[in-house]
Amino acid sequence: MGPVFEFAGTYWWLIFPIGGVVGGWAGRVATYNERRRRDKIELERVRAAAKSEQLKLTRATKAQVDKVLATHDSLNQRWFDYEVDLATIIDYPLMTDLREPLTLEFHRTKLAADDLRPDDASELFDIDRYSEYRDAVHAYALAFDAAEREAKRRKQSHFNPVERAALERARKLVMVAMDEAATPAERQSAYRKARRELDGLIALPEVSTLRLEQRIAGALEAGRSAEQAPSTEG
Repeated sequence: MGPVFEFAGTYWWLIFPIGGVVGGWAGRVATYNERRRRDKIELERVRAAAKSEQLKLTRATKAQVDKVLATHDSLNQRWFDYEVDLATIIDYPLMTDLREPLTLEFHRTKLAADDLRPDDASELFDIDRYSEYRDAVHAYALAFDAAEREAKRRKQSHFNPVERAALERARKLVMVAMDEAATPAERQSAYRKARRELDGLIALPEVSTLRLEQRIAGALEAGRSAEQAPSTEG
């Protein structure tokens, strides 16, 4: 018999404790390998989550873009309602008085927001462009609210009695100029008189004056056409 067999035959009882050690070691290796596998899975999950968060930091969502665009549209519509209504401008003249700091700030922030709005909304998915535009729209909203509150609070109080009387006459004349029941000549005359009353008192938005002039011009043209039409009476 060889030495190994002689050792095994003599110390056969060591097989049991050695087997236990080997079995325990194999079990620990299996546990270690399983823990490593779970750690790798968790690490990949963490990396994927981090990548997703990083993507969120560099891309705005469609909902965010749509919301800020809708806010901008709403603000512009509020201002457009002033622009096309001369009577309202006469009631709240501070809305166009750029000598007033709040009014000036409102118009400045409006221009800034309008300039930052891209033709292609998809450009706002870039987080930097979105953030800059969103902040500009927010500033526009705050400035508009402040200017409007002040205009409605003060109304025509900063005008003297003579100026307020002129504004009231102008307001009545504007209502005639807008009245489709009046004759074209009456409307045109009323508009011209209103412009004279307002001259030097308040700044009239170009949009509102052009819109009203076009309506009056249309009425005048329709009146001339009716006058030139051949009579059907025999």
